[in-house]
Amino acid sequence: MDQDRIPSTPRGSFRKFLEQLSGAGKAIGVLTSGGDAQGMNAAVRAVVRMGIYVGAKVYFIYEGYQGMVDGGSNIVEADWESVSSILQVGGTIIGSARCKAFRAREGRLSAAYNLVQLGITNLCVIGGDGSLTGANIFREEWSGLLEELAQNGKIDKREVEKYAHLNVVGMVGSIDNDFCGTDMTIGTDSALHRIIEVVDAIMTTAQSHQRTFVLEVMGRHCGYLALVSGLACGADWLFLPESPPEEGWQERMCVKLSENRARKKRLNIIIVAEGAIDTQNKPITSEQIKEVGVPGMGHRNTAGRAWASRMGVEAVVALLQATPETPACVVSLSGNQAVRLPLVECVQMTQDVQKAMDERRFKDAVQLRGRSFEGNLKTYKLLAIKLPDSEIQKSGCNVGVINVGAPAAGMNAAVRSAVRVGISSGHRMLAVYDGFEGFARGQIKEIGWSDVGGWTGQGGSILGTKRTLPGKYLEDIATQMHAHSINALLIIGGFEAYLGLLELSAAREKHEEFCVPMVMVPATVSNNVPGSDFSIGADTALNTITDVSLWPAKQVAWTLANKGPQPAFIYQHTGDVGWVWLIENYEKKSDHGGAPSPFDRNFGTKISARAMQWITTKLKEAQGKGKRFVTDDSICVLGICKRNLLFQPVAELRKETDFEHRIPKEQWWLKLRPLMKILAKYKASLEVSDAGQMEHVHRRGPEEPAAI
Repeated sequence: MDQDRIPSTPRGSFRKFLEQLSGAGKAIGVLTSGGDAQGMNAAVRAVVRMGIYVGAKVYFIYEGYQGMVDGGSNIVEADWESVSSILQVGGTIIGSARCKAFRAREGRLSAAYNLVQLGITNLCVIGGDGSLTGANIFREEWSGLLEELAQNGKIDKREVEKYAHLNVVGMVGSIDNDFCGTDMTIGTDSALHRIIEVVDAIMTTAQSHQRTFVLEVMGRHCGYLALVSGLACGADWLFLPESPPEEGWQERMCVKLSENRARKKRLNIIIVAEGAIDTQNKPITSEQIKEVGVPGMGHRNTAGRAWASRMGVEAVVALLQATPETPACVVSLSGNQAVRLPLVECVQMTQDVQKAMDERRFKDAVQLRGRSFEGNLKTYKLLAIKLPDSEIQKSGCNVGVINVGAPAAGMNAAVRSAVRVGISSGHRMLAVYDGFEGFARGQIKEIGWSDVGGWTGQGGSILGTKRTLPGKYLEDIATQMHAHSINALLIIGGFEAYLGLLELSAAREKHEEFCVPMVMVPATVSNNVPGSDFSIGADTALNTITDVSLWPAKQVAWTLANKGPQPAFIYQHTGDVGWVWLIENYEKKSDHGGAPSPFDRNFGTKISARAMQWITTKLKEAQGKGKRFVTDDSICVLGICKRNLLFQPVAELRKETDFEHRIPKEQWWLKLRPLMKILAKYKASLEVSDAGQMEHVHRRGPEEPAAI
């Protein structure tokens, strides 16, 4: 171990950690199966290094189940260096192959024999639902397979007793995000990035030539990629396997696109999932859509490492904590938490989705699809389809939208979402330009549905934003709120926005104009707003930092990705200004991420829509009552906390804030630091799931948050 790698925890704590998770005398096999997916290598790396770290032997099983059946050189012990420099490598370094032999008992018998020869009784499988189902069957048959091997003279009775139980933990690798029980599968985020890159690349051409583009994206059985990319780019029409268009969709689509042209919209995007179908379960292809005959239509088809690492570590912990009674589990992502779910339940729900689609129970299919799918679909419909004004019940309320602080990629997506949800709810939406300074000067203008078209993919802040706090402008801002009859305020921004909300709250006693519902949506590359684990813009910033041409930043990015965070770069551990340095250089070297990442586009869209729904609920409660909003729960920060989307009063968040250093007193991501240190051969204790605990798969409501 390098001399500069000093244990960060007391020796006693470290020993206790090892005792709890000792892998001494145990052997773990890791394999990837089915289609490859970006992020698989990160998961493999984490399994290997975590296993070795706790004293277990870890074996690569090359070429998936085929390698396990063939044995020999296909099963090789891995060492620490075997997984060096693989995070940035696509696909899977240990290979993946379909295997007919493993589907038959004879093939599984050969696989069991090969594992027993090396003492492997812990299996980590990274693949899709078919691969994980196969692993569970293998686990259930294990004792019988060993008995048969003993009867055939391949192994002796002592080996049957010694290796009597097989523990199985799965991680889902699938770009389609088609597995129930997890918010996101390994590979999905990378696939979304590729899709959005294509959309962004064609936008200039499409706008210049007033074209309509049809993009076919991956998803034979699941429309997640099509749905989320549709949200991220503001698509005009979507075709999903789970939610087929109603009869007569051809005419309605043409009418909508023609109306867009009449409103001078130069670009129309149609996204179709590979497995899109109509209500009769007949395929809808991109060629069919093109042949519908929309004028001017062009045609084009296209198809976290950190989360994968975290899930890989959790998989090893789950294997070491397993008992003979522990069922096979899947390590899933829920919000920002790694959780364990029974493999059988997840596979069953995944199969239930396909069954519902086959039986044309499409509403059931959408509900079964997972935690975020139904909510995403409702949000897309809300933002993509504007009802005629005659069908929208007017609320008589004016809602202001303002950006505060430094620009952050995804702000514009959040504003677009707020404006369109507000209009759909019957409100008159008012854009406030140039932050609180512009507010004080009366830079306020009504903003309509079409005004925010095409905003999702643009970086920075179209409304303009400043770091100025409202304190010295309170009188003028109150005057403007009165003059424009502003009944509610949505603030999108960073720590300055949070401070501004506190100042507006404190000024309510003096200025009754501030006695309206106010909610803040966190948007800052620094990810330092109390009340939320994630801020709009942080994901794009982290992606961009790795590409910054400045050499020191590249060194930091490499260190974070491959060795784990170093103390010099994190204020909370040393008092240094490393993180500030990173962010300042990011801001200097980029236009705040340029095009926002898919995560930031969708997070901004969904959280802003939820904020507007909260405002609408508050305003409805007061309708006809002349109510003044003075309670703490009428001025909140909306954020994701672990797995929950929460509105938290700023009055309560105040005590959780380190105002001197402009950060929350507790930050969830610091718990990831021991994980990165362990994977870099530091000594560290790690907070993991409670021993042996598994949750059951259950349906979640569309209002609950998701990772993306």
